[in-house]
Amino acid sequence: MTTIHLIHGEAAAAALQQAIHNAARADRVIGLRDDLTVGPLRDIDETQDAGVAQRAAFWALLGGVPDTLTLDDCAALDALVPGDANVVVWHTHDAAHQLALRRVCYRLRCAPQRLNEVRLAADELTPARLEARLADAAPISVLRITRLALEWQEAKFANGETRRWRDNTFTSGTWADLDTLILDLLDTAHAQRPADAPWLTSGALGAALTRAGAGFAVAEPVVLWRLRELAAAEELRLRDDMCASCAPSAADARLARSRAARLVLPHMAAHLSLSR
Repeated sequence: MTTIHLIHGEAAAAALQQAIHNAARADRVIGLRDDLTVGPLRDIDETQDAGVAQRAAFWALLGGVPDTLTLDDCAALDALVPGDANVVVWHTHDAAHQLALRRVCYRLRCAPQRLNEVRLAADELTPARLEARLADAAPISVLRITRLALEWQEAKFANGETRRWRDNTFTSGTWADLDTLILDLLDTAHAQRPADAPWLTSGALGAALTRAGAGFAVAEPVVLWRLRELAAAEELRLRDDMCASCAPSAADARLARSRAARLVLPHMAAHLSLSR
């Protein structure tokens, strides 16, 4: 019988596919790409659900992700449900991985005998480490599947703007929470920045937000969108020598806190356009 492996993220799925190839196995790998830590969740489970279009519109607003991202994950899970193949969900303790696990458990709650998992550490997402863990797939108990499925339903019903993973519990957050954290980090970075220090990249800011307690890994499209929104609200401003209509591929966008009475602050280098 064919085994289907699911894991969140394109890079993780590619590493898992390589691990399975190296092990000379013919198993199938599905990478779930939709980052469920942000954006609307209500009514998104099946392709025909009303919330799918709303979630797709959310990602279109942010940009930087495939247009079919939400539909692709829905379609993959739709196709998974009627089969009889064993399913292995690979997951780390990361918030996006945990939400993907709960979503799969919800979709397959009526076939608990099919569900298995491999619990990973964050540093195990390499082909060699994943190959070594192939034999560790273990059944998920019916009780655990039921609990995880209920937690997915709770997250959908809460329908928060963000979902924070702390102490093995999801809580809803807001964009205002994330914006406050961004501004605090930029102020701190400016205060501690030597004159010759390189600027923060958008990836570095996202990592800093995660370390600072955002409660989820803040992806680059989310970082850049919030910076655009903060600039539009005049919480940040572009340096005078940068064009607000520059293309997203421009070398950098130099940001400053407009409400602070000080010189322009080179907080960040990011591929960013301020057009909404």
